[in-house]
Amino acid sequence: MSRPFLPYGRREHVPPVPGAPALEALAASVAYPGAAELALRDISVTVAVGAHVALVGPNGSGKSTLLKAAAGLLPLRAGEMRVHGHAPGVCHHRVAYLPQRSRIDWRFPITVRGLVTTGRYVHLGWLRRPGPRDAAAVADVLDLLGLSALAERQIGQLSGGQQQRALLARALAQEADLLLLDEPLNAVDAETRAIVADVLAKLRRQGKTVVVATHDLGRLESDFDGALYLTAGREMPPPPGAFVGVPVGQHRA
Repeated sequence: MSRPFLPYGRREHVPPVPGAPALEALAASVAYPGAAELALRDISVTVAVGAHVALVGPNGSGKSTLLKAAAGLLPLRAGEMRVHGHAPGVCHHRVAYLPQRSRIDWRFPITVRGLVTTGRYVHLGWLRRPGPRDAAAVADVLDLLGLSALAERQIGQLSGGQQQRALLARALAQEADLLLLDEPLNAVDAETRAIVADVLAKLRRQGKTVVVATHDLGRLESDFDGALYLTAGREMPPPPGAFVGVPVGQHRA
């Protein structure tokens, strides 16, 4: 990803289908453009509104692919997927996607405040300038993530943990109902881990739905309601003794 933006410029706000899960997939298969091999195969999962679910698996297991498909950034090759009862991408203003930090070009000339403000563009379109409400939302999340003092710093001057917090702040600034977070705790410092844990707790109190991709739950089991385990693009049974919580996929403990 050469720039820290997502291709959202539409302003239509489509309401969720009453009673629909936040995310639902039925035998969903996904491949990257031009690729013959499927990156995700026959995945079925249901994430209830307000649930916090972990996608657990090693690199290349399909976690990122599932999040991108739910965000409307990758098309399905087969099966079905719904976000708040609609096809992925229809409720784009209700879905915030946090990519892996390694996918961002941190040389791009933009300040921390500018990066976080791009999280508001989904509500504005490309032609409207951010107003006072947008500025207030950005200021709130900068404070929440401990970034207020760094707001005017170029993103390339941040540490790895600060960069991760800036990306999370951008996702939070969108004020979405469903947050898709790709490895938000990968290779970060203890301060960032504590801040992210506090943010997850706040999102739960607000009734937000959160899906987090991670290669290791570690001490975060208590932060999630359920987990989906993936390997080589397929769902796998939970490993012996692994956290399961509320079943969200096809396999049961």
